[in-house]
Amino acid sequence: MSDPYETTEAHLERLLGRALNSFDLPDQLVERIGTALAHSSALHSSHHSSVTGLHHEAYRHTYLLADGEAVSLWELAHRAPGASALRHEVFADKEELGLAVDRLVGEEYDLSAADLAAYAALAADDGPEHDLAVLGALFARPSLPRQRRMYAVDDSADHARRVLRRAENADRPGPAVARLLTSAYAHQITQAFGSRQCLADGRDAGFTLYEHAFVLLDGTECSLWEVEHTATPDGRHMCEVYASERAAREAMEVRARVR
Repeated sequence: MSDPYETTEAHLERLLGRALNSFDLPDQLVERIGTALAHSSALHSSHHSSVTGLHHEAYRHTYLLADGEAVSLWELAHRAPGASALRHEVFADKEELGLAVDRLVGEEYDLSAADLAAYAALAADDGPEHDLAVLGALFARPSLPRQRRMYAVDDSADHARRVLRRAENADRPGPAVARLLTSAYAHQITQAFGSRQCLADGRDAGFTLYEHAFVLLDGTECSLWEVEHTATPDGRHMCEVYASERAAREAMEVRARVR
């Protein structure tokens, strides 16, 4: 999304040129940003649904104006299921971005205007965090698919490296997976199997299974499955990592006999 050698003028021209709704921006705002001396872009949020195929990301583009003031434009890039090209929209403030995200979520799940209004009301007291609060409420909606993900953009490649590094099993994912995950930029950790006490070789042992889901730079998803257990000869804590949920669950079955 960003070229470190691109001029601010060229960046703004490219942003407005690809946005389908750039004509909705106030002329005065566009003229002011046209005087910007510098700019920076950052990923604000990312959402991928493996269930419906909808993909959307939000970016914040900040411009330093000649008078010393900083002004931001908010960009929404989204791709409908089956579509090959991204669609871009740009907004003058975060609240407008939130409304656009609400619209996408409503279309994705065929929610009525009343549904969206009800969830928006839940976030009314959260001010500028409106969009994240509404999405959080929608993700918690019981009728929505359980596979929904909300990714966090937080040094995900390093997180993947640390997960693989602490794996003690000989059949852990190899160098090819490690290389693939160097392009991870967002991730989510979920507990797929809650802590459970079992008997392993006549001793109590605890097992927990986690899914570490990653989004790669090309938009694809990849998961690591981590088993934490104490089914060891001395009862110490041990971590094992697998490339699939099936392999992880089979490993737990081998290491534990539930009585």
